[in-house]
Amino acid sequence: MAFVQFSQVSLAFGDRDILKNVTINLQTGSKVALTGSNGAGKSTLIKVLAGLVKPDSGSRAVQKDSRIAYLPQSGLTHHGCTLKEEADKAFEFGYEMQRQIDAIGDQLAKGEGNTDALVLRQSELIQELEDSEWHRRDAAAESVLLGLGFTREDFNRNTEEFSGGWQMRIALAKALMQNPDILLLDEPTNYLDIEARSWLEQFLQNYGGGFLLVSHDRYFLDVTINEVYELFNGDLKRYPGNFTHYEKVREVELKTLIAEYEQQQQEINKLEDFITRFGYKATKAAQAQEYQKRLDKMVRIEIPESLKKIHFSFPPAPHSGRLVLRMNSICKSYDGSRNVLDNLELTLENGDRLVVAGRNGAGKSTLLRIIANQDKDFTGEIIPGAGVQIGYFSQDNAETIKGKETILEYLEARAPLELIPKLRDMLGAFLFRGDDVYKSLDVLSGGEKSRIALLQLLLSPVNLLILDEPTNHLDIHSKDVLLKALQDFGGTVVFVSHDRGFIEQLATRVLELKPGEFKIFPGDYVYYLEQTGQMETKGEISVSDNTKVEAVEETASETKLSWEEQKKKDAERRKIEREVEKLEKEIEELEAKKAELDAKMGDPAVYSNGEKAKAVQREIDEVAAKIEEVTAKWEEASEKLM
Repeated sequence: MAFVQFSQVSLAFGDRDILKNVTINLQTGSKVALTGSNGAGKSTLIKVLAGLVKPDSGSRAVQKDSRIAYLPQSGLTHHGCTLKEEADKAFEFGYEMQRQIDAIGDQLAKGEGNTDALVLRQSELIQELEDSEWHRRDAAAESVLLGLGFTREDFNRNTEEFSGGWQMRIALAKALMQNPDILLLDEPTNYLDIEARSWLEQFLQNYGGGFLLVSHDRYFLDVTINEVYELFNGDLKRYPGNFTHYEKVREVELKTLIAEYEQQQQEINKLEDFITRFGYKATKAAQAQEYQKRLDKMVRIEIPESLKKIHFSFPPAPHSGRLVLRMNSICKSYDGSRNVLDNLELTLENGDRLVVAGRNGAGKSTLLRIIANQDKDFTGEIIPGAGVQIGYFSQDNAETIKGKETILEYLEARAPLELIPKLRDMLGAFLFRGDDVYKSLDVLSGGEKSRIALLQLLLSPVNLLILDEPTNHLDIHSKDVLLKALQDFGGTVVFVSHDRGFIEQLATRVLELKPGEFKIFPGDYVYYLEQTGQMETKGEISVSDNTKVEAVEETASETKLSWEEQKKKDAERRKIEREVEKLEKEIEELEAKKAELDAKMGDPAVYSNGEKAKAVQREIDEVAAKIEEVTAKWEEASEKLM
């Protein structure tokens, strides 16, 4: 059985421990996810496993003749040959074994060396080559390339012609084609659309070797892996089960730590608030200095970023009518001969969460630009509803972010006044933590600028959000924060995403695009998948040749009715959840007020004065009655959620 393992491995960068006495064993059949917050050292750990980074201490062992393939996050390019020729380089291990087999054959023919040893070695190499399926390399290359989204027409294109994202697909394809014993994949889904991700999911589910991967796609992880290693503060711990199970176990495990963390955060906030308010007042300066010393000496409790409960809400969406947008006979062509969008009809209603689905090149981003009024070169008409205010996000937004301002200064200048106190938490949710918020805009990477552009949009008071790949460059925790904010958003959302879990939890309708065709599905993404599966076998409705879509099939009208009912139920549930949160906050405030009054009653100046004591007691009774009243409302609302 092939394996790669290391034990008691440590590695430090300066005074920071990246790995502390880490032990891990990957072998044939391992299906492992590596998780941890940004900057925890996941990529470094993978490089140590691949043998590219030498640890400070510890041992690394690899089974003889085990083949390991490693895919980094980014930065690989290919040139000087066609895609097919580049793909064939993945099989160099087989060519090398064949050369060894031929060389042994020559030795045997010449009667050189130990015949028995040579025959045994040649037999081993032949068997190893056969097991690697090297003789099926052409079929394997075609299968992998097509699965990852390349076309047969691409096979003879020069690799220089492919963009950065497709360059990484080439690198991923080569890693998979090698059919190695151990695969090490650092964020392999970054540049894949949903179809390619689905193909990769299936590939890994059926993969005979072992693999370890990093990904920010929870659904992808849940369907491919069966154990999780978490890297936290240099320590590595194993959790059996899929990723969702890991999150549940880890949250229970850290319940006490989280409580201690939250208590410490409250204390820190109180101390910092006192220092800020009174640090420059002579009468309070000594106390402020004492508080500062306490802060400096405090051993800060740390918890994984994924378990920090960060939540933010959009500014209230401006009022709009029930009809948000209507599109009639929209046609769009880039070459004048073939329509990417052909007589597309679409009606958006207030509260819709519409996902636009389809393969690369189907026109998804084009449609979003048209809706957002960024592309006016089309035929047909768009009729916006009353009071519609559009906010649009795409990766191109990042190009407008530049200058010497810090991230915090840039957003403070653009945020509504009431959201400025929450900006640090919101920046933390979008992976700008600690001193990161003081980075100058000019030094940010493209991914960092994209996150700033997205956050800037979310601070704007709009009622129609157009989002093209909003989850790119976000980790799982950040996606959760964004998802919750979008679910609670009071307006309408049209979006494109390659993250299936994100789509499933947000979309209430699906618009499927194919070149020159479209279909509308009046249900969520699971319903869409079910219906497309049925239509593939039944050969049902297809919209093309200037035919307008009105329904998916006869049963769609019945499903739509039931879906509309479910939609109303979901909206009502969200309303009740907001009411419960409001009541919980009110109870918390009342209990704090009662605690203050109880403390006041314990003051000798109060309890020794009959009139003052009676007045305070009346206030306590009133607050207690109010707590009872609000608690009753909370219980009633909570029961509706059961």
